[in-house]
Amino acid sequence: MATILIGLSTRWFPAVFPSFVARYGGDALWAAMVFWLVALIRPAAKTVQLAAIALTVSFAVELSQLARAPWLNAIRDTPTGALVLGQGFLWTDLVSYTCGVLLAATLDLSIATHRIRAAR
Repeated sequence: MATILIGLSTRWFPAVFPSFVARYGGDALWAAMVFWLVALIRPAAKTVQLAAIALTVSFAVELSQLARAPWLNAIRDTPTGALVLGQGFLWTDLVSYTCGVLLAATLDLSIATHRIRAAR
């Protein structure tokens, strides 16, 4: 939930964040959210598998923005559709998604390492 709230905050209150974070942070956090959703669905999956799935989904959504079917545009014209599917293809979004997934994967590994140490 924190990932979603911070990600939405970068869109709704961009002046609160440094310009770089306001511009790219939402996309990075969107991909991190995909990572966490995949982790909820597949809790036994290894971090690298979660990252691969999250990147695949994120990249697929970004590449889908190259398609301009009327029914797809109608979905994108809704607030929820715009948040989930985006509006237009940008190469920089692929970089942001990669950074977001790497951030989530690093945090996931850190949490797992901490749990292992705490269990000893």
